[in-house]
Amino acid sequence: MAGSGYDYIIVGAGSAGCTLAYRLAIDPSVRVLVLEAGRPDTHFLIHMPAGVVSMAGSGRYDWGYWTEPQAHCKDRRMYWPRGKTLGGSSSINAMLYVRGHAWDYDHWRQLGNPGWSYADVLPYFIKAQHNERGASEHHGAGGPLNVADQVSPAPINNAFVEACVQAGHRRNADFNGAVQDGVGFFQVTQKGGKRWSAAQAYLRPALARGNVTVLTQAHVARVIIENGRATGVAYRKDGKDTVAHAAREVVLSGGAVNSPQLLMLSGVGPADHLKAHGIAVVADVPGVGANLQDHLDAATLYYCTTRDTYDTASKLATFARYVFAKTGPGTSCIAESGGFLRTGEGLAAPDIQLHFIPAFVIDHGRTRMKRNGMTLHVCLLRPESRGSIRLKSADPMADAAIDANYLAEPRDLQGLVRGTRIAREIFAQAALAPFRGSELEPGAGKQSDADLADWVRARCETIYHPVGSCRMGPETDSSAVVDTALRVRGVAGLRVVDASIMPTLVGGNTNAPTIMIAERAADLMLGEAVPARQAA
Repeated sequence: MAGSGYDYIIVGAGSAGCTLAYRLAIDPSVRVLVLEAGRPDTHFLIHMPAGVVSMAGSGRYDWGYWTEPQAHCKDRRMYWPRGKTLGGSSSINAMLYVRGHAWDYDHWRQLGNPGWSYADVLPYFIKAQHNERGASEHHGAGGPLNVADQVSPAPINNAFVEACVQAGHRRNADFNGAVQDGVGFFQVTQKGGKRWSAAQAYLRPALARGNVTVLTQAHVARVIIENGRATGVAYRKDGKDTVAHAAREVVLSGGAVNSPQLLMLSGVGPADHLKAHGIAVVADVPGVGANLQDHLDAATLYYCTTRDTYDTASKLATFARYVFAKTGPGTSCIAESGGFLRTGEGLAAPDIQLHFIPAFVIDHGRTRMKRNGMTLHVCLLRPESRGSIRLKSADPMADAAIDANYLAEPRDLQGLVRGTRIAREIFAQAALAPFRGSELEPGAGKQSDADLADWVRARCETIYHPVGSCRMGPETDSSAVVDTALRVRGVAGLRVVDASIMPTLVGGNTNAPTIMIAERAADLMLGEAVPARQAA
């Protein structure tokens, strides 16, 4: 069917694209084409939850992006893994099911985005979900996305949670319930001990209907825009350039890097920037690629004096236990416990997220240690710094220029320093005494705020949540890229549906919110009624 016409063309088979394909194709008369630049998600290690550690930095299922030198992080170029396979980043992430805080969505509404308050979006979180704990006021049952408690997290997590309680923090059994604050175990997007990516949850059932076509290793070069309307896309597959036509709409679901890049390659973006690369301007939309935000992370590491972490676990035993029983370390999401804390008084919501990992995680797991250790990631949830996505050239096969502009705002650095002090307080508690060795990072010699700030600049890394580069906003907001129905300014028949439309980062992991965005977008596109809130 390559080159033939479709009703909808979706660019990108990540969390949003898979969700959209499923919802748009419910009508059997509708034809949907999904174009994915990556490979099929057939590798065994994608579906074995802990397998992603062995694939870190492999490049085969990861775009393997690097930022521009970060001026406030000692001019480091920083590694940005993004999923390049069916399911997108949901096929290589830590599988944590976290929605963010209700305040985040109410804030979107206050920014001029009606229909995106917490009361508005909660029904879509519920609609998407099958929570194995059962339906409730905050959770759904029967939806495509399976959400489960972890199969067999490492027992040392219990000591970490107890240490948090000893440090004065509350326990929380459900970060997606009435209250986000507190510490405990994350729920995960798994089913039967296997990763439950957006491809598993949404795309495969969509394909079974027979009216969805998926092409992998198909790299979209540009959106075809005729007389102000998106009519199709040009893409390259197997060395051949092909055009596909969309009778209704083209939807970009490439994520915070690829969606703005493709818009600019198609002539939609800041006019001066497009002209500098010899691209004809179709629509001067200055906000394309601006407003980039990401969760920055600083990790405190301690040696572990016992063998209760995953560092020295037998790979053969782990593999065998997983294959034959779907239990053990092979089912691990790696970041098994954690929480949401406030570093000061008067905050509307928690401002840091903790991810406790019963292993050493250094340089995104690409540096392996021969000793046992513990890692506590501190993530700054609502950074004030803003970066950008820009073109390096008009070549659609070239990577975009990613400037996260980390730590440009001093308050971001201050928040990570405060969070690191909280991490040290937790490690100092009695519950972790049987396991606690010496501090590897930041290191016992770094005690002053100045020393810790210098360490943060040298060691901080992404925790993989870039958003905002095709920001949603009201029609009166000239810097917004899409309206509240996610339609691109100045071009009919074209929408962006992915994490890039977020006006601001949410307080938590971004996979579940991205799926929610696609669920809501499908209703907007199909004109369906808002789903009723599920009763407890």
